[in-house]
Amino acid sequence: MKTVLIVEDVALNRDLLVQLLEDSYRLVLAEDGMAALERAAEMKPDLILMDLSLPRMDGWEATRRLKADAQLARIPVIVLSAHAMRGDEERARASGCDDFLTKPVDETLLFQKLARHLGS
Repeated sequence: MKTVLIVEDVALNRDLLVQLLEDSYRLVLAEDGMAALERAAEMKPDLILMDLSLPRMDGWEATRRLKADAQLARIPVIVLSAHAMRGDEERARASGCDDFLTKPVDETLLFQKLARHLGS
């Protein structure tokens, strides 16, 4: 079973993702960018779902640090963000994100992106 690290500080959003994914993936949770880096180094997940607006360290910086780490750079990062302004997706990709989804999350699109990055 593939492991997905969910990085989300809002409990309601985190719980929704857990409900959607718990039957198909092993889930690891982090509530901020610092914890995300720690969990990624410890667990080596197959994919990371990364919120951008996080306490302690935002998702932009956490993604930059993940992609700068030779041990973690290969892990696909899919941004899940309420940041839907013009240029936000380009900015996310420039920081190293591999894919981008806006909130509220489209369940079908989420599963399509997971399949694309993890295989069926």
